[in-house]
Amino acid sequence: MMRSHSPLFDRIRVKPEHDRRHAAELPGCQWPGCAASATHRAPKGRLRASEYWQFCLEHVREYNNSYNFFAGMSDDAVMEYQKDALTGHRPTWKMGTGNGGVRANARSFGTQGDPFGLFSEGFRAEREGRAEAARPVRNAERKALDTLGLEVSATPQQVKARFKELVKRHHPDANGGDRSTEDRLVEVIQSYNYLKSVGFV
Repeated sequence: MMRSHSPLFDRIRVKPEHDRRHAAELPGCQWPGCAASATHRAPKGRLRASEYWQFCLEHVREYNNSYNFFAGMSDDAVMEYQKDALTGHRPTWKMGTGNGGVRANARSFGTQGDPFGLFSEGFRAEREGRAEAARPVRNAERKALDTLGLEVSATPQQVKARFKELVKRHHPDANGGDRSTEDRLVEVIQSYNYLKSVGFV
Protein backbone atom coordinates (compact mmCIF):
# COMPACT_ATOMS: atom_id res chain seq x y z
CA MET A 1 0.00 0.00 0.00
CA MET A 2 1.36 3.43 -0.98
CA ARG A 3 1.71 5.97 1.81
CA SER A 4 -0.10 9.29 1.22
CA HIS A 5 3.01 11.30 2.11
CA SER A 6 5.19 9.47 -0.45
CA PRO A 7 6.83 11.50 -3.27
CA LEU A 8 5.35 8.90 -5.65
CA PHE A 9 1.89 9.87 -4.50
CA ASP A 10 2.62 13.53 -5.48
CA ARG A 11 2.80 12.46 -9.12
CA ILE A 12 -0.85 11.41 -9.15
CA ARG A 13 -2.21 13.86 -6.57
CA VAL A 14 -4.56 16.37 -8.22
CA LYS A 15 -3.48 19.18 -5.92
CA PRO A 16 -0.42 18.32 -3.85
CA GLU A 17 -0.16 19.94 -0.43
CA HIS A 18 3.41 20.89 -1.25
CA ASP A 19 5.84 19.71 -3.87
CA ARG A 20 8.56 17.65 -2.21
CA ARG A 21 10.52 17.36 -5.46
CA HIS A 22 13.46 19.71 -5.75
CA ALA A 23 13.21 22.13 -8.66
CA ALA A 24 16.15 22.00 -11.04
CA GLU A 25 18.55 24.90 -10.64
CA LEU A 26 18.42 27.21 -13.66
CA PRO A 27 21.51 29.03 -14.95
CA GLY A 28 21.63 32.81 -14.75
CA CYS A 29 20.56 35.04 -17.64
CA GLN A 30 23.52 35.88 -19.89
CA TRP A 31 22.22 39.37 -20.69
CA PRO A 32 24.73 41.90 -19.29
CA GLY A 33 23.61 43.15 -15.88
CA CYS A 34 20.67 40.75 -15.53
CA ALA A 35 20.44 38.57 -12.42
CA ALA A 36 17.26 36.65 -13.35
CA SER A 37 17.16 32.93 -14.11
CA ALA A 38 17.60 31.85 -17.72
CA THR A 39 14.37 30.13 -18.74
CA HIS A 40 14.82 30.40 -22.52
CA ARG A 41 17.56 29.89 -25.06
CA ALA A 42 18.28 31.82 -28.25
CA PRO A 43 20.53 30.93 -31.23
CA LYS A 44 23.89 32.68 -31.37
CA GLY A 45 23.73 33.08 -35.15
CA ARG A 46 23.54 31.46 -38.56
CA LEU A 47 27.17 30.28 -38.48
CA ARG A 48 26.85 28.94 -34.90
CA ALA A 49 23.68 26.88 -35.31
CA SER A 50 24.33 24.54 -32.38
CA GLU A 51 25.25 27.27 -29.87
CA TYR A 52 22.72 29.16 -27.77
CA TRP A 53 22.49 32.10 -25.37
CA GLN A 54 20.62 31.56 -22.10
CA PHE A 55 18.18 34.42 -21.37
CA CYS A 56 15.25 35.24 -19.13
CA LEU A 57 11.87 35.82 -20.80
CA GLU A 58 12.24 39.60 -20.98
CA HIS A 59 15.66 39.48 -22.61
CA VAL A 60 14.93 36.62 -25.00
CA ARG A 61 12.05 38.73 -26.37
CA GLU A 62 14.36 41.73 -26.77
CA TYR A 63 17.01 39.56 -28.45
CA ASN A 64 14.48 37.97 -30.84
CA ASN A 65 13.15 41.37 -31.92
CA SER A 66 16.61 42.40 -33.13
CA TYR A 67 17.79 38.99 -34.42
CA ASN A 68 18.59 38.83 -38.14
CA PHE A 69 19.42 35.39 -39.53
CA PHE A 70 20.76 36.91 -42.77
CA ALA A 71 23.09 39.44 -41.14
CA GLY A 72 26.32 39.79 -43.10
CA MET A 73 24.94 38.19 -46.29
CA SER A 74 24.65 40.00 -49.62
CA ASP A 75 21.25 40.39 -51.30
CA ASP A 76 22.17 37.76 -53.89
CA ALA A 77 23.26 35.31 -51.18
CA VAL A 78 19.99 35.86 -49.28
CA MET A 79 17.92 35.20 -52.41
CA GLU A 80 19.95 32.08 -53.23
CA TYR A 81 19.45 30.80 -49.66
CA GLN A 82 15.69 31.43 -49.81
CA LYS A 83 15.40 29.74 -53.19
CA ASP A 84 17.30 26.69 -51.93
CA ALA A 85 15.13 26.61 -48.78
CA LEU A 86 12.11 25.68 -50.92
CA THR A 87 13.75 22.32 -51.67
CA GLY A 88 15.39 21.83 -48.28
CA HIS A 89 18.79 22.93 -49.69
CA ARG A 90 18.96 19.81 -51.85
CA PRO A 91 20.05 19.96 -55.52
CA THR A 92 17.24 19.68 -58.07
CA TRP A 93 16.96 19.51 -61.85
CA LYS A 94 14.31 18.81 -64.44
CA MET A 95 13.69 15.15 -65.24
CA GLY A 96 15.74 14.02 -68.22
CA THR A 97 17.82 17.18 -68.63
CA GLY A 98 20.94 15.81 -66.93
CA ASN A 99 21.53 19.16 -65.21
CA GLY A 100 22.33 17.39 -61.97
CA GLY A 101 25.87 16.57 -63.03
CA VAL A 102 25.19 12.85 -63.53
CA ARG A 103 23.83 12.20 -67.01
CA ALA A 104 22.02 8.91 -67.32
CA ASN A 105 22.10 7.03 -70.61
CA ALA A 106 21.05 3.64 -71.91
CA ARG A 107 24.56 2.20 -71.54
CA SER A 108 24.58 2.95 -67.81
CA PHE A 109 22.02 0.14 -67.35
CA GLY A 110 24.37 -2.55 -68.65
CA THR A 111 23.05 -5.20 -71.02
CA GLN A 112 19.46 -4.34 -70.17
CA GLY A 113 19.76 -0.94 -71.87
CA ASP A 114 16.78 1.35 -71.32
CA PRO A 115 13.88 -1.12 -71.71
CA PHE A 116 11.11 1.37 -70.92
CA GLY A 117 12.60 4.32 -72.81
CA LEU A 118 12.57 6.51 -69.73
CA PHE A 119 15.84 8.26 -70.39
CA SER A 120 15.90 8.26 -74.17
CA GLU A 121 12.56 10.11 -74.14
CA GLY A 122 14.04 12.77 -71.86
CA PHE A 123 17.06 13.21 -74.12
CA ARG A 124 14.82 13.51 -77.19
CA ALA A 125 12.75 16.21 -75.48
CA GLU A 126 15.94 18.03 -74.53
CA ARG A 127 17.20 18.01 -78.12
CA GLU A 128 13.85 19.24 -79.41
CA GLY A 129 13.85 22.00 -76.80
CA ARG A 130 17.24 23.21 -77.98
CA ALA A 131 16.05 23.16 -81.60
CA GLU A 132 13.23 25.57 -80.78
CA ALA A 133 15.01 28.89 -80.76
CA ALA A 134 11.83 30.95 -80.76
CA ARG A 135 8.64 29.56 -79.27
CA PRO A 136 5.35 31.03 -78.07
CA VAL A 137 4.96 31.91 -74.39
CA ARG A 138 3.06 29.21 -72.46
CA ASN A 139 0.14 29.91 -70.15
CA ALA A 140 2.18 28.86 -67.10
CA GLU A 141 4.86 31.40 -68.07
CA ARG A 142 2.19 34.09 -68.47
CA LYS A 143 0.86 33.27 -65.01
CA ALA A 144 4.35 33.38 -63.47
CA LEU A 145 5.06 36.75 -65.10
CA ASP A 146 1.68 38.03 -63.91
CA THR A 147 2.55 36.98 -60.35
CA LEU A 148 5.67 39.12 -60.64
CA GLY A 149 3.59 41.97 -62.09
CA LEU A 150 5.31 41.87 -65.49
CA GLU A 151 4.20 41.73 -69.12
CA VAL A 152 5.03 38.85 -71.50
CA SER A 153 7.50 41.14 -73.27
CA ALA A 154 9.64 41.51 -70.11
CA THR A 155 13.38 40.90 -70.52
CA PRO A 156 15.36 38.52 -68.28
CA GLN A 157 16.99 41.56 -66.64
CA GLN A 158 13.56 43.03 -65.81
CA VAL A 159 12.43 39.71 -64.34
CA LYS A 160 15.51 39.49 -62.11
CA ALA A 161 15.17 43.10 -60.96
CA ARG A 162 11.46 42.66 -60.19
CA PHE A 163 12.15 39.42 -58.30
CA LYS A 164 14.75 41.13 -56.07
CA GLU A 165 12.38 44.02 -55.40
CA LEU A 166 9.47 41.74 -54.40
CA VAL A 167 11.62 39.51 -52.17
CA LYS A 168 12.88 42.57 -50.30
CA ARG A 169 9.32 43.92 -49.97
CA HIS A 170 7.64 40.75 -48.72
CA HIS A 171 10.34 39.07 -46.61
CA PRO A 172 9.49 38.96 -42.85
CA ASP A 173 12.92 40.38 -41.93
CA ALA A 174 12.14 43.49 -44.00
CA ASN A 175 8.76 43.85 -42.26
CA GLY A 176 9.88 43.67 -38.64
CA GLY A 177 9.12 39.95 -38.37
CA ASP A 178 5.58 40.30 -39.77
CA ARG A 179 4.79 37.01 -41.53
CA SER A 180 1.49 38.11 -43.09
CA THR A 181 3.07 38.46 -46.56
CA GLU A 182 4.97 35.17 -46.38
CA ASP A 183 2.50 33.38 -48.72
CA ARG A 184 3.00 36.11 -51.31
CA LEU A 185 6.78 35.70 -50.94
CA VAL A 186 6.49 31.96 -51.63
CA GLU A 187 4.41 32.65 -54.76
CA VAL A 188 7.02 35.11 -56.02
CA ILE A 189 9.91 32.68 -55.43
CA GLN A 190 8.06 29.77 -57.06
CA SER A 191 7.16 31.89 -60.11
CA TYR A 192 10.74 33.05 -60.51
CA ASN A 193 12.08 29.50 -60.14
CA TYR A 194 9.62 28.29 -62.79
CA LEU A 195 10.67 31.00 -65.23
CA LYS A 196 14.29 30.09 -64.56
CA SER A 197 13.62 26.37 -65.10
CA VAL A 198 12.07 26.92 -68.53
CA GLY A 199 14.90 29.18 -69.64
CA PHE A 200 12.95 32.45 -69.51
CA VAL A 201 15.54 34.01 -67.17
